[in-house]
Amino acid sequence: MPWGSWINELPTEFFLVVHIAAFALGAGFAWLAFKRELALLGSALSLFAVAELVYMTYHLDWTVFLFAHTISEVLDLVAFILVFVAATQRAFFASPAPAPR
Repeated sequence: MPWGSWINELPTEFFLVVHIAAFALGAGFAWLAFKRELALLGSALSLFAVAELVYMTYHLDWTVFLFAHTISEVLDLVAFILVFVAATQRAFFASPAPAPR
């Protein structure tokens, strides 16, 4: 029996609560980011929230696990890349410092 198989004993409602909470956090933080005109960060958090919705499709028996998991992981990966770009865009796009004299 694979390690962690005990998690299969938890009810579906537990997983839905976890994903709903993660969705609410992602959507809430996305809203705050867009409100503060941080579009890249808002987009990343929106993708995270959508990934949580996709995860829920499995727990609602609308999709199979590998489909929901794969789509969600791709959305999370793109979100992670956008967070990195948002965090480092000043360093990438700043004009170079003038040379010392």
